[in-house]
Order: sequence, then C-alpha cells, then structure tokens
Amino acid sequence: MENTNSKPLRIGAQIVSYVFHPLFIPTFFMLYLIKVVPFEFVGITDWQLKLRVFSVFWLTAFFPAFAVFLLWRLKFSDSIYLRTQKERIIPYVISMFFYWWMYYLSRNFTDQPLALKFFYFGIFIASSIGLIVNNFMKVSLHAMGVSGLLMAVLLVSFYYPIHNFIWVSLAILLAGVVVSARMIVSDHTKQELIIGFAIGILTQLMAYFWVL
Repeated sequence: MENTNSKPLRIGAQIVSYVFHPLFIPTFFMLYLIKVVPFEFVGITDWQLKLRVFSVFWLTAFFPAFAVFLLWRLKFSDSIYLRTQKERIIPYVISMFFYWWMYYLSRNFTDQPLALKFFYFGIFIASSIGLIVNNFMKVSLHAMGVSGLLMAVLLVSFYYPIHNFIWVSLAILLAGVVVSARMIVSDHTKQELIIGFAIGILTQLMAYFWVL
C-alpha cells in the first residue's frame, strides 16, 4: 500500500521517534522524579544529582546504543535501526543486563526513591518479555517504552501524596503522539504496536506490586 502521509508529517514523526527513543525513557523518568518528588533527593547536592542523571543516561542509553553501533560496524547487523527480529536479539540482551544492574543498584542503596526501584524492575521485565515475543513478531519498542513511562507516572501518583494531573496528562499525550509517529514512519503492524503498549503497561504494574 502506498504511503499517503505528507513529507513534513513523516519528518515530524521521525523526529518524535528519535527524541523519544526507548533508550531515553529512563533518563526522562529520572528527570521527572527530580521535578515532582524532590523530597526523595534530600541530602543530595545539585552536583551529585546531575551525576546521577548522567549515570542513568550513560548506563541505559549510551552503552546500549554504543553496543548497537559496534554490532553494525562488525557486520552483525545490517542497520543500526534494527529492522529485523534477528538483529534485535543481542540488543535486547544487552539492555536487559543494564536494566537489571540499575534495578540492583536502586534496590541496594537506601537513598534511591521507591519509584526508581519498580521502574527499573519493570523495564527489565518488559525487555525480557520483549525478547521472548521477538521470536514471533517485531514488537514495537517505542510503544513498550512510552507506555511503561505512562504507567510509571500514574503509579507515582498513587504512591506519593502529590498533585500529578498535569504530568499524567502530558504522559498520555506523549504516548499517543509517539505511537502515532510509529504508525507513520515504521513498518510495525497495529498488532505489534498494541502488544508493545500492553507489555509496557503490564510490566510496570507487575513491578510496582512486586517491589511494594
């Protein structure tokens, strides 16, 4: 079927896909927590907080992305965009390792917000399930990531005594925009997008009740 979307619309959708890539979701969530629950970071200097944000980005975005780049340069994959299910297997495993490590650190350090603990555990479970589902279909990682962020923001509202309506609304809007963008510029089917979205939602719920 010929794609009838206009070029500006496709460019916009591509930009959204890059900015809200699944690898950036943990960093966005960390920045969100600093904004809405600053009392969870009492006793931490601004410099230390910046280092924590950097470490989250370094471990959950840079290293997995660099691994994908190396796989591409070493000819283990045809593209850095991981367009096939086979190309996604090793990046899944690498991401799982770093997500588990972040969960392990958050669980064993007393100055970590509980929200980080269930969030990291949730994205680890999501990656594990995604790896299994990848044997049957190319489930959408963008949908998985943005829905996990949405559910994590909702769960923060339940756990902390804060007014979070605006952030929840923004998370819902973001989820809709990202999924729509993937429908425009990716080769995912609606089923792959829906299943990815469901995995992100359910795994955050599972992690929340497990950590609590």
